[in-house]
Amino acid sequence: MSYKITLIEGDGIGPSIVQAAVRVIEATGVKIQWEKQYAGEDVMDKTGTPLPEETLDSIKKNKIGFKGPLTTPIGKGFRSVNVQIRQRLKLFANLRPAFSFKGVPGAYDDIDLVIIRENTEGLYCGVDYWVDEDQTAGISQNIITRKGSERIVRFAFEYAKNKGRKKVTAVHKANILKCSSGLFLRVAGEIAKDYPNIQFEDRIVDNMAMQLVKRPQEYDVIVATNLFGDILSDLCAGLVGGLGLTPSGNIGDSIAVFEPVHGSAPKYKGQNKANPCATILSGALMLDYLGEKEASKKIFQAVASVIKKGKAVTYDLKQDRNDSSAVGTQEVADAIVKEIRSIK
Repeated sequence: MSYKITLIEGDGIGPSIVQAAVRVIEATGVKIQWEKQYAGEDVMDKTGTPLPEETLDSIKKNKIGFKGPLTTPIGKGFRSVNVQIRQRLKLFANLRPAFSFKGVPGAYDDIDLVIIRENTEGLYCGVDYWVDEDQTAGISQNIITRKGSERIVRFAFEYAKNKGRKKVTAVHKANILKCSSGLFLRVAGEIAKDYPNIQFEDRIVDNMAMQLVKRPQEYDVIVATNLFGDILSDLCAGLVGGLGLTPSGNIGDSIAVFEPVHGSAPKYKGQNKANPCATILSGALMLDYLGEKEASKKIFQAVASVIKKGKAVTYDLKQDRNDSSAVGTQEVADAIVKEIRSIK
């Protein structure tokens, strides 16, 4: 079977790491026709918008996209293109696995958990405005709906069931935010009753952050509202070696877009220095979503093997970040491609 996939290289290091990931994905033998489209800072300069309609139309048509990081100005300029893509395409679930790789320096070597973050509402829903013309106070509304909560919690339980996972933890702040977080927690408890074979528990978000640092091995699937899921997934990335190792998928009812979760790092643009593993692993998630299970496993296996050997890794995976033996983006891809081709 062949697939047509919308490809968005993105800004900064995006083109380099996406190129590396495309080579790895193609090495699995899965037949893909890439339909290249554009979004982000560079296309804004040319078209006046960071998200052209033809880019969205391409993803809608193909039902699947693969993209690099996009630049979002802090405190000014256009709103996050990533958020716009998720909202416009109704990609309500953000899937963020965090797992340990042998050979990565860190406090733990046995983490295997998944953050499932609601992607379209909460504090990122876009209801954000100034109180006065002098901009002395700003208001952001945290909108949590029953529909959105039911959808993301059920997604988490279905994911746990299909992947053979044993526990779902709902994260909230219902002790203080009694309406918004209270609704999310209440819905989570209701849906948990439909899955008696999966353990259910809840944690207040600040306690959850502490528990993840102290004993992350006790957690399996974590489901959270938008802001809490965003923060906790980065925390989990830190536990397993950083954002250079954490893939993600944005999934809706019939459309999905896969991407690394880190930023565009414009200062490293064109330097062949960035770690491509998060993008490559996002490609593996994409193949799994498409039903190409063996190809997906090959990528995970090859990445794990290359990292464990420690010879073809970027500077961020070295104990000493100034280690001269660190290699570049494309050299990491070369090593992973070689490993894939050696797998029988």
